[in-house]
Amino acid sequence: MISRRQFLSTSAALGGGLLIGFRTSAAAESPSGAPFAPNAFIRIGSDGQIVLTMPYVEMGQGTYTSIPMLIAEELEVDLKQVRLEHAPPDEKLYANPLLGVQATGNSNAIRGSWKPLREAGATARTLLVSAAAKRWNVDPASCRAQSGEVRHAPTGRRLKYGELAADAARMPVPEKLVLKSPADFKLIGTSAKRLDTPSKVNGSAVYGIDARPPGVKIATLAQSPVFGGRVKSVDDAKAKAVKGVRQVVRLDDAVAVVADHMGAAKKGMAALVIEWDEGAHAKLDTQQIADGLEKATLNPGAVAQNIGDTEKAMASAVTKVEATYQVPFLAHATMEPMNCTAHVRKDGCEIWVGNQALGRAQAVAAKAAGLPLDKVVVHNHLIGGGFGRRLEVDGVIRAVQIAMQVDGPVKVVWTREEDIQHDMYRPSFFDRISAGLDAKGMPVAWNNRFAGSSVIARWLPPGFNNGLDPDTTEGAIDLVYALPNMHVEYVRAEPPGIPTAFWRSVGPSHNVFVTESFIDELAAAAKRDPVAYRRALLDKAPRAKAVLELAAQKAGWGKPLPQGVGRGVSVQHAFATYMAQVAEVEVSKDGTVRVRRVVCAVDCGTVVNPDTVRAQIQSGIIFGLTAALRGEITLKGGRVEQSNFHDYQMLRMNEAPAIEVHIVKSGEAPGGMGETGTSAISPALTNAIFAATGKRIRKLPVANQAAV
Repeated sequence: MISRRQFLSTSAALGGGLLIGFRTSAAAESPSGAPFAPNAFIRIGSDGQIVLTMPYVEMGQGTYTSIPMLIAEELEVDLKQVRLEHAPPDEKLYANPLLGVQATGNSNAIRGSWKPLREAGATARTLLVSAAAKRWNVDPASCRAQSGEVRHAPTGRRLKYGELAADAARMPVPEKLVLKSPADFKLIGTSAKRLDTPSKVNGSAVYGIDARPPGVKIATLAQSPVFGGRVKSVDDAKAKAVKGVRQVVRLDDAVAVVADHMGAAKKGMAALVIEWDEGAHAKLDTQQIADGLEKATLNPGAVAQNIGDTEKAMASAVTKVEATYQVPFLAHATMEPMNCTAHVRKDGCEIWVGNQALGRAQAVAAKAAGLPLDKVVVHNHLIGGGFGRRLEVDGVIRAVQIAMQVDGPVKVVWTREEDIQHDMYRPSFFDRISAGLDAKGMPVAWNNRFAGSSVIARWLPPGFNNGLDPDTTEGAIDLVYALPNMHVEYVRAEPPGIPTAFWRSVGPSHNVFVTESFIDELAAAAKRDPVAYRRALLDKAPRAKAVLELAAQKAGWGKPLPQGVGRGVSVQHAFATYMAQVAEVEVSKDGTVRVRRVVCAVDCGTVVNPDTVRAQIQSGIIFGLTAALRGEITLKGGRVEQSNFHDYQMLRMNEAPAIEVHIVKSGEAPGGMGETGTSAISPALTNAIFAATGKRIRKLPVANQAAV
């Protein structure tokens, strides 16, 4: 419930409207007596238009439809009546309540907004009703809000919100707030059409790469092919001779060609002769990194979870099962390559970008330009795929560095090769895992020690405590299964020179693959059906058990399949959502893997927009399958070997499986949705390969490992 302390008094907006400021985290409350600084706003104009200053960004996940649904529901207005404005960068006002910084990620936009945005809408509704009741001199209880107006049933009088906005701004903030009962929801739980679809279809939607301030020039860049390398020399004579090339900008570790258009910039770049000082990592290769991670798991790590006494339980176990697992570096390969437009002047800086962390984008631009924070203006745009890549601000820094040497605005666009070879990658991990089984084949001990990079330690240092990163360990601890003795350790091992970053589902993308693959191994060792084995371990996790049983039933688990075809299952609790997936996979004699069908059951709590939930799961499954089947960034001579979609391949339309999504009705608070499908699919895939061939895949990507 929102209290008086959580509100500045409502105030009249420009034009006689109603402005409601609200905070999305009680923890951010101002000290007693200090001015209240809200971090999101609802504005209702005299024309009845409702404007939400949106603290989250849209990158294809449907946030710009689902978030307004929360407000529209409580305000009793049509969804189309809510208009969005991008929030400007301001860490104090717009911090994500679940992250503590201004960012869109961790599948938590709906989770973070679920209560505060509904409360803000309900407050606006209550004030509008009170204003109408006062004007009519009637009991507010005799009035009700409906379809953007307040109605007085006994007399038939009605007033539109716009007519009441100014009066509502002068009403006292309600002491008590009543949110709508789920039984009365009209919008929440319905499949609303995406508000951003029309502009994306007709081409009017503006992404970061579409920004074209007057006089803008286009640049592309080449960064040191070896991470940590520097520019030694540049011969730019031929580049400057290319028609349309305006200048060549040299930085310490990169060179940019500035031109009238991208074609000229690329031709100029091809004509450059650059000599690099490759630095300390010139001999680094993938095997060295993998060996280092494997060696790291021989040493104790930080204890992430300890239940019971695994050492004692393991000593008395009837059967012992051991395995090692390995996952590679992964690139993001977003459809919209990295780009940022910047205009640096002596007295200020403007940037145009699509970024998941606007406050950081503003801060690094200010630092790079040597300007105060308030002299940097950020224009945020739609994002053509984020997946965590745009939680990073390296592209903003590059654009500002280049723009400081250019007269006027310059749009810096990375080529696909530059995008893949200078990404910030999903970390590579190595796991050493073991379990002890009793006489019935059930686990009595579970040990897991894994090594890899910590993204949180770099990105949000306060979140890295006692050697532990909550993102890196998610999916490895707090498992849905009843394990009486469990011990999990994490060893932070940073790869030399390789930048790592968030990648769609991050920790769970690694951990769920390991834990669900190993649970399958235990079922095989116990000679038990994989679904029945899991079910027996889920008596104390009813929501997990329900999605498992639903997915298995809808997938026809147990029904005969042709030779060479198998079903695999996975169950997870990640991002506050329960999910089970069953993959039906065909493996040819030469090892070619074709995923025929994926059945998913999900309990993500209260569903705001079912259509978005299905779309997110479908997207996550395709994203996760692409990585599990083919995704791998490798290094040789300090260089990333992959460069474009010919050697960092995406799943194609004709390779996509049939996907079924079954949503469990739930009254629980919403869980996260953007990343869950990605983490659940890889073990379902590899477990299906085992069912079809008897071959266990413990290292990703699958590639040609499935050949019998």
